[in-house]
Amino acid sequence: MTNIILCGGSGTRLWPISRTLMPKQFVKLFDDMSLFQMTVERNAKVCQKQCVVSNTEQYFLALDQLEELGKENSSYLLEPVGRNTAPAIALACLACESEEIVFVTPSDHLIKDEAAYAKVLQEAEALAREDYLVTFGITPDFAETGFGYIEADGCDVKAFHEKPDKATAEKYLSANYRNPESGTRDTLYLWNSGMFMFKAGLFLEELKKYAPDIYEASQKAFNCAQKGEQIRIGYEEMLAIPEESIDYAVMEKSNIVKVVPADIAWSDVGSFDALYEELPKDEKGNTLNENHIGIDSHNNLIYGTARKIATVDLEDTIVVDTGDALLISKKGSSQKVKQVVKTLQKNSQLHHIHRTAHRPWGTYTILEETPGYKIKRIVVKPGKRLSLQKHYHRNEHWIVVSGTATVTVGEETKIIRPNESTYIKMGEVHRLSNEGVIPVVLIEAQVGEYTGEDDIVRIEDDFERS
Repeated sequence: MTNIILCGGSGTRLWPISRTLMPKQFVKLFDDMSLFQMTVERNAKVCQKQCVVSNTEQYFLALDQLEELGKENSSYLLEPVGRNTAPAIALACLACESEEIVFVTPSDHLIKDEAAYAKVLQEAEALAREDYLVTFGITPDFAETGFGYIEADGCDVKAFHEKPDKATAEKYLSANYRNPESGTRDTLYLWNSGMFMFKAGLFLEELKKYAPDIYEASQKAFNCAQKGEQIRIGYEEMLAIPEESIDYAVMEKSNIVKVVPADIAWSDVGSFDALYEELPKDEKGNTLNENHIGIDSHNNLIYGTARKIATVDLEDTIVVDTGDALLISKKGSSQKVKQVVKTLQKNSQLHHIHRTAHRPWGTYTILEETPGYKIKRIVVKPGKRLSLQKHYHRNEHWIVVSGTATVTVGEETKIIRPNESTYIKMGEVHRLSNEGVIPVVLIEAQVGEYTGEDDIVRIEDDFERS
């Protein structure tokens, strides 16, 4: 069985923790593990390999985190632009054998009852082997308006329902517990989990039947893709695929769909209110944080490692500090964080990137930035190098703190050791490499009229970035 892991999405409801270049699935929220890593570990017990579907930036995050887990039996399918779940799953299935059972999961779900989860997967696999498309319905414990619902009769799907209003959600929940005399629940309203299991070829057959335009465009894009260490779909070919979810494209139309009810202590950790419920807390109901000083403060989510956070007489509040951004919200209102992100998208990069940015070669941290200059701390992993590049609007001064850097400027290559420096003039072609066995750490001072990250002209790149 292959676990197709969908890594799309930026988790805007968890800003400022989650950003476009470090979405929530890769943030280490639980015991120094990310939701992506927990997904891989959990599903590796039943799946022999993983197929990670992501964009290029997320690919390098996934690669690093899989290396931490020691997982080497993974394949990668890289999308230049997202077209929703139906095309993503179709492209991944085209890379599998027709009879291969695939288990499609998001990368950002938390599942705490793994014993119940294992039983649910066994039931789903049996149905998948009998040529059904299987979806998973989460047993609801409150009237949630943020999820779609599946109306079921046992494992038979009666209908899919859009995200309801509060009254409709409460109606669904009460229907699950009617007829107290017999104790039966003939009809269930389940949360639509976004998890699926089926034979790869069977899904493609149903996609061809009910969404032939998506099937044909996906087939063309896959045939034209670069196939090497990763499968890289071309931009124009990807853009030509109609954008659609698997539910709309196939699941709501097919007559071979089954649902497996799943009571597995599931959460999509889709808001700070949901995150608060999952994090450990102290005796006052505040989330555990060694940087927090709480005076008569109760039932708060306190997140932050950059600074001390002191609260006085604070209750039922969310406080999230990431060093470059501070969020304060009443509990129960955290869904509105999406509105903050929409505002940021107009005039800021704070929705897009953290002060520390992860790159395939390592990381950089912005220490200070004002008009005219920027100071960074750069860490280059052993055996990695930055792209061969130049800048039109800035000069750079590099000072090595630790490790040994190999620096190419124009036609000259030289070794820079700790406490040594080099200078790169505006317009000069240059490259930074780490040929040693320990990380290279250096301070970079940029001086110029513009120091944005888009002032990079890549001439050659090991990671095939434009």
